[in-house]
Amino acid sequence: MKRVDANDPVTMRMLAQHYKKGEQGFPQDHVKAMEVYNKSAELGCSDAHHDLGYIYEHEQGNWKKAKFHYEEAAMLGDVEARSRLGRLEFALAKHEQPERALKHWTIGASAGCHHALYHLSISFGFGRIPRKSIESIVAAYNASCVEMRSESRDAYIQAMNF
Repeated sequence: MKRVDANDPVTMRMLAQHYKKGEQGFPQDHVKAMEVYNKSAELGCSDAHHDLGYIYEHEQGNWKKAKFHYEEAAMLGDVEARSRLGRLEFALAKHEQPERALKHWTIGASAGCHHALYHLSISFGFGRIPRKSIESIVAAYNASCVEMRSESRDAYIQAMNF
């Protein structure tokens, strides 16, 4: 709680998760959780923005607020938020003008987000992306994944049985 009192955004996000789920001795309180998530997001926590985007999209059906929070998370470097933002853009365009969605997925995939690459591969299958473009995106995805590799990361993944 000292970290929360010091306005540590990461700790505040963890507290919000505890309130949302009713864990670690905290009562389940969705109103309090949203309050703390918002405070964490205001302090610049990309994960809090991502969580708020997910809550607004999947639990409250408010795509406008979801889009805002995914955009904020994406601008703070959250590549998974890019993928979710692409899905929202695709749905909002009613599948007719997927350019914005494709742009978000391209940025996400190029940064190593496998969900974004998945959506791009489906779009490629429907002929929305030329072969040359998908090849360069896959190359960027692979390069990003190589950059993230390390012996300690591989050991952790193996220890966690991923």
